[in-house]
Amino acid sequence: MVRVSGLASGMDIDQIVSDLMKAERMPIDKMKKQKQTLEWQRDDYRSMNLLLSEFNNLAFNMTLQSSYSSKTVSSSDETKVKAAATSSAANASYTLSNVTMATAAQSISTSIDSSMDPTKSLWSQRGSMDSSVWTEKTVEQAAITLSADTSTVKLAKGAISAVNQNTGTLNSISVTTDGTSKEYKVTIGTKAETLGSDEVFINEDTGEMTFGTTLTSGSTIEAFSYQQNVLKFSITTYDSNGKATGDNTDGSTPFEFDGSTSLNTLLTQISNSKVGISAFFDEGTNKVVMTRKDTGNLSSADNGDGSNMVFSGGFLTGFLQLAGDAKGTDAKFTLNGLETTRKSNTFTTGGVTYTLQNNFTGDVRVNVSNDTQKVFDTIKDFVTKYNELIEKINGKITEERDRNYQPLTDEEREKLTDKQAEQWDAKAKSGLLKGDSILSSGLNQMRSNWYASVSGVSGGFSQLTDIGISTSANYSDRGKLVIEGDGTKLKEAIEKDPQSVMDLFMKSGSTTSEKGIVRRLRDTITQTVSKVEQRAGRSTWTSEQFLLGRNLKSVNSQITSFESRLTQVEDRYYRQFTAMEKAIQNANAQSAQLSQYFS
Repeated sequence: MVRVSGLASGMDIDQIVSDLMKAERMPIDKMKKQKQTLEWQRDDYRSMNLLLSEFNNLAFNMTLQSSYSSKTVSSSDETKVKAAATSSAANASYTLSNVTMATAAQSISTSIDSSMDPTKSLWSQRGSMDSSVWTEKTVEQAAITLSADTSTVKLAKGAISAVNQNTGTLNSISVTTDGTSKEYKVTIGTKAETLGSDEVFINEDTGEMTFGTTLTSGSTIEAFSYQQNVLKFSITTYDSNGKATGDNTDGSTPFEFDGSTSLNTLLTQISNSKVGISAFFDEGTNKVVMTRKDTGNLSSADNGDGSNMVFSGGFLTGFLQLAGDAKGTDAKFTLNGLETTRKSNTFTTGGVTYTLQNNFTGDVRVNVSNDTQKVFDTIKDFVTKYNELIEKINGKITEERDRNYQPLTDEEREKLTDKQAEQWDAKAKSGLLKGDSILSSGLNQMRSNWYASVSGVSGGFSQLTDIGISTSANYSDRGKLVIEGDGTKLKEAIEKDPQSVMDLFMKSGSTTSEKGIVRRLRDTITQTVSKVEQRAGRSTWTSEQFLLGRNLKSVNSQITSFESRLTQVEDRYYRQFTAMEKAIQNANAQSAQLSQYFS
């Protein structure tokens, strides 16, 4: 609202009202500061919950057996045998000898004509192949509506059969322009030097149509059918159980490629298919090589000594002449005196995974033992993360509240630089969680979780101090854990009785005393997070679902109500000053009138 005031009195009414309203606004400024404080406090609570939740996720990993049962494996000769072990592997020594590695089945074609270019379409090089490898397939060409003037249009497929109107296969193509249809005589094979206005030439390799006249935008080439040349063949391979892997009823995998496909593309698609074959063309020998990706004698269950790759179709068996008796061989070796075989050069037994690297006749010794260092590092990292967690939480609940710094109003913020406002906010946000009972109680319970004995532990370690972890003697550390010395006692405990160490941390139980340290911690964290959420909520919760949210809603309601009242107060002030202005104007008018009588 635009007001013009003070004309009669000469007073700056707007400034006077503004000054009066400053006093009136003091309660609402206080409410807004209270709102900002509640929002900061809510955000601080949520940041603490985020820390607790992240630590809880780390604690979950500490409830997994793999965290305490890591194994280290050594091979006396890794150029011959490499090995790795799972946590379930027993500590033992294994000897491998008389190793013959598994091989993959492989089939190599005869030499292809040296003029063959593996990057060009096979149909364009059909002179190098017997015509029997090709299969004609009818293609239904959809109508084509032109978006621009042109005389050349490409069909959906290339590798067109070299037939003409004399065979009756494709005599003509119809084009409709502005409702008028025109027939174009088809020529396939050799293009004439000049085309008649009613002729169309089709390039049998690319499928490109060239018309003897320019077709205008909006014209439609009507639908028609034509014969395309494709290569059809199938390959059958078997899995380790002797079952054919293909989708056909006989277990073979079908392939179909149109003639515009190059040899390299064809072989790549075979390699990417599920037949499990790596195929490539060697330009040095002009031969195609097909190799099973999996090693071992992978033949049919009905013919254990049969071919590992069965080829069908003129392109594979006629043109490439791929052998049908390709076989792989199983790995043979002796393990701790037992002669045995495997399909693959990588195999697992007793939780130990062996990878054969070379054939050899002597002995290679593989030793499996506990990976003490890895388990030590896992526990040490967990202790470090716990210390970081309680340091941050302790920092919040012990931070002093400086009540000389309250949240800034918009007017106060405008008077400060960005840096000054940032520094002010940092002080105003301090100590909002000082002495918080929920977080303090959670920390106390977590400390108790660490130090209380775990009942029912197998072995001799039932308390944290038994494995060399204790509380810092420095009071200012507020319950931080320390690993005694250089960790020797902890490493010795892991080496001596890894099961007892694992139980101490992750043992399950129906009561708190029966639960391992980590499971207790997770219970405490879950309870603490839930209590904090009841006070500060989550980002997805509505205001009604948590305490601070309800408080914020109440303050917002008070602010809205008070702002409405301030508007009324401001209007009242202006009405009062307006009445004063009118009274002054009337007095001035009467004075002027009286002065005329005495003049």
